[in-house]
Amino acid sequence: MNKHPEHKDWEDKELASSLNRFPERKEKFTHHGGEEISRLAVPAEIDEEYLKNIGFPGRYPYTRGVQPTMYRGRLWTMRQYAGFSTASESNLRYRYLLNQGTTGLSIAFDLPTQIGYDSDHPMAAGEVGKVGVAIDSLADMEILFDQIPLDKVSTSMTINAPAAVLLAMYVAVAEKQGVESSKLKGTIQNDILKEYVARGTYIFPPAPSLRLITDIFKWCADHTPAFNTISISGYHIREAGSTAVQEVAFTLANGITYVEAALDAGLGLDNFAPRLSFFFNASSDLLEEVAKFRAARRLWARIMKERFNAKKPESLMLRFHTQTAGYTLTAQQIDNNIVRVALQALSAVLGGTQSLHTNSRDEALSLPTEDSVRTALRTQQVIAHESGVANTVDPLAGSYYIEELTDCIEAEASALIGKIDNAGGVVAAIEEGFIQRQIENSAYAYQQEIERGERIIVGVNEFKIDEQSKPPLLRVDPAVEKAQLQALKELRAKRDNKKVAEAIEGLSRSARDSSNLMPVILAAVKTYATLGEICQVLREEFGEYRG
Repeated sequence: MNKHPEHKDWEDKELASSLNRFPERKEKFTHHGGEEISRLAVPAEIDEEYLKNIGFPGRYPYTRGVQPTMYRGRLWTMRQYAGFSTASESNLRYRYLLNQGTTGLSIAFDLPTQIGYDSDHPMAAGEVGKVGVAIDSLADMEILFDQIPLDKVSTSMTINAPAAVLLAMYVAVAEKQGVESSKLKGTIQNDILKEYVARGTYIFPPAPSLRLITDIFKWCADHTPAFNTISISGYHIREAGSTAVQEVAFTLANGITYVEAALDAGLGLDNFAPRLSFFFNASSDLLEEVAKFRAARRLWARIMKERFNAKKPESLMLRFHTQTAGYTLTAQQIDNNIVRVALQALSAVLGGTQSLHTNSRDEALSLPTEDSVRTALRTQQVIAHESGVANTVDPLAGSYYIEELTDCIEAEASALIGKIDNAGGVVAAIEEGFIQRQIENSAYAYQQEIERGERIIVGVNEFKIDEQSKPPLLRVDPAVEKAQLQALKELRAKRDNKKVAEAIEGLSRSARDSSNLMPVILAAVKTYATLGEICQVLREEFGEYRG
């Protein structure tokens, strides 16, 4: 092999200076005999093929990570997903997590909030506060972030169809705290396409949904430049039963669709592309998952460079959050889930994630207890501070198996994206049922393997025990719904309903023309118009998607 001429200069200047900024971690890099080892894990000589497919961390095609020093410079964000009951109850959980060392918040909303209904809507009956926190208005959002400074914390919000409304509430709360919107950091999921195939919390048809998304892109570029405007999600695709290859392919195909929609709306590629982010599942096949993350990062970089001609390096970088796999959690022998989650979290770290949520052991049975949440967070902290895997950038690079598997996943995912392109794109593939059938067939095959005993699930179809007692579980008090309805009734009585009506009428007018909807949604939110009132206007103007 011929040593690449750029290798020595890059290593000596850029990398060495970066590593030397962290001397407290540098001294950990020794063999038992005292000889310093490579913190990059690269071969002594670099050829053109290595640079094309593997390359260096922080360099195109980003196979090895989006930052030159990865976790040597900064650990991933430990972002525990949480939310239940009322805003005040969830606020206590968030403050507990922050006190325990979590470094970012991740908000779970209840089902009525996710589909744009107020808590007193007939469709919300029995679901208020059950799978997440109930947010009806800006008043709830103010309580949710009470004593949590939004200029100091990064917040992720898992919300899709009504994403613009919840983002507006977040911005309004920040203003009330005296925090400029330009200082806000975090992510809003805002990924409607995967809802049509894997999750189901959609409201509007694809065309107006894409309009809302691109309106958010444009508004945030001007007002919240540090906020990720979308989290393009493979997580729910995998939870619905896809394979690792399908997760990559369908997620990146959705990403292509969002880029095309934004370009069609007149947005500049390098203005919005750096704020795109992704969200992946970390399942139990540790090495396959590591390869999957590396393949996704490389494939996206090539798509952005070769298909869209992106110029900024930041536009080529696939930055992603990871959550461990909910579908692998078992109600049987729930302590086994702690081990599963640890392995899955390790795969995410070895694969170069930017943030991570670790599931709790009891989530196959209920919302997690405080003790279970703490154990889940401690799992990340042990990996970060005791395992040693954060001390080397992409430590599995160069493994024959990892590199071959990375190549295979990239090639197979790329071929599947090609099929979607040939079908007319993601929206056409959804309407024809192609993507749904692919996921359903994979889910069926997986379950058949378990039932035939070809795939062992410890404690389920092998190594079973007779469990006499059940662990303590978190249950949401039915009185929560009654209290939320009463608070909503009082809000409607004391707010300025004339201002609410004017704001709602302004939103209706804007929905009928082509103006950006974010400013009028923000104006409506500030009058304490409710989520359901705002979404009802948009339902009337846009219609509802029936699947």
